[in-house]
Amino acid sequence: METPKTAAEPMLWSGWGDPAKAAELPQSVRRLLSELLGVRAPAVPPASFGEVRLGPVALSPLVLADLRKVVGAEHLRFDDDARIRHTRGKSTPDLLRMRAGDASDAPDAVLLPGSHEEVLEVLRVCARHRVAVVPFGGGTSVVGGLVASRQGFAGVIALDLARLDRLLSVDAESMVVDVEPGLRAPQAEQLLAGHGLTLGHFPQSYEYATLGGFAAARSSGQASAGYGRFDDMVVGVTVATPRGTMEFGRAPKSAAGPDLRQLVLGSEGAFGVITSLRLRARSAPAEKVYEGWRFPTFRAGTAALRRLAQDGPMPTVLRLSDETETMVGLAKPGEIGGVQADAGCLAVVGYEGTGEDVAHRRERTAGALSALGGVYLGPEPGEAWAHGRYSAPYLRDALLAAGATVETLETACFWSGLPRLYDAVRLVLSVALSPAGEAGQANPPLVMCHLSHLYPTGASLYFTVVTAQAGDPLEQWATAKRAVNEAVVLAGGTISHHHGVGRDHLAAYAAEIGELGVEILRAVKERLDPAGILNPGVLIP
Repeated sequence: METPKTAAEPMLWSGWGDPAKAAELPQSVRRLLSELLGVRAPAVPPASFGEVRLGPVALSPLVLADLRKVVGAEHLRFDDDARIRHTRGKSTPDLLRMRAGDASDAPDAVLLPGSHEEVLEVLRVCARHRVAVVPFGGGTSVVGGLVASRQGFAGVIALDLARLDRLLSVDAESMVVDVEPGLRAPQAEQLLAGHGLTLGHFPQSYEYATLGGFAAARSSGQASAGYGRFDDMVVGVTVATPRGTMEFGRAPKSAAGPDLRQLVLGSEGAFGVITSLRLRARSAPAEKVYEGWRFPTFRAGTAALRRLAQDGPMPTVLRLSDETETMVGLAKPGEIGGVQADAGCLAVVGYEGTGEDVAHRRERTAGALSALGGVYLGPEPGEAWAHGRYSAPYLRDALLAAGATVETLETACFWSGLPRLYDAVRLVLSVALSPAGEAGQANPPLVMCHLSHLYPTGASLYFTVVTAQAGDPLEQWATAKRAVNEAVVLAGGTISHHHGVGRDHLAAYAAEIGELGVEILRAVKERLDPAGILNPGVLIP
């Protein structure tokens, strides 16, 4: 029906997003990092593109010929540029490896199919030749979701769905739209705006992530309080598997057995390749208002936001930064050191909708928050957050370049368990990343958190940690990550609220779902993908 008006530029191969938007750290911030965390500039400069180490293409001429027949020569690439840009995702360990020139996980080839039928045939060819397939959307995974295990396979391909990027149809009466998975979020919003619609899905990866990736990872956007999670929006899905096609979703809801749409959502490409989606849409908002509120403590702010989530009214955007995140300025993305230490905790509250709806909810919310100890700060904090909400990954690149390790992790649990989970994660990160006498690292880490993605029964906690890079920053973070994964499970949280399982969370995911749950996943995998070619090593413990 429609195609994007503008093509998305590829992301920086060794960092996030558009190189022209790279953030520069002011000298005052560098001094703060040095004094507060003991950060020192890396001894070795990052590798240039020409210094990246790539292994040889492992695929045989026969396999390449069979794949070329399916997608055409122009859509089968195994040049260095294509392989490097499809290596891993954008977690901090991913970027540290690329900055060191390590592209050992690069696929042997990149394929760009142009239809559902071509995807099916690629999977048949790869199953026949035992070639591992990594479905690739925006490349924004931060949990190791784009690294296939090579053992036992003749090679690895990245199946890039960028050519499947159309808005297929709009059912204005039902408020549903049919889209292809390679459509990137900004282009989707651009096309839907022409019909007076929006998905309302704006995660931090928004500028580069694809709709198929949102579904495969159970993404949750920064306006989820008002629009819901992405999996809430999926009312139909078509999937290509090595065994054939699956199509689920005849109606909004059904009592015809278990909802098999849920089998695909969050499957991370391990069960099949999503080739089309039917999504619930909303009317594009006529008005958007974002504002700030201050609470004296994180506990007090959490109690106030819980009341809104359970009793209403519910804003469209609702998030609360703890004392540390507020103090250092990450409550307003892109800033460091912009808030006074006695500022308490900043809550960002946003409203989107008709003018009448926005005014009504603002009035009721203001009354509720004031009664619960909140102090209105005006629109500036909310507008600053809205303006900079996609800039944090650029800040991470600048911090990595300065010699800091900075990474994020997220979890969720019921309201009654949130204090315990919050304390457990902070404690474990602080201990695991403390210097323990290592030369060159003299200060404990900075651990920040915000509460977001609220439900009547619970909410998500999103942590950001900054520390001085150790001699081996990869092992430094791997050790901390193992410890914090165990802590999340023991404290009763889920291992991921919206980042997914990938490879990084496999052990904790197995503990979360239990032995029988693991057996169920393996049984589904065996039935849909008998040769095990789909993203091997990801999702399935």
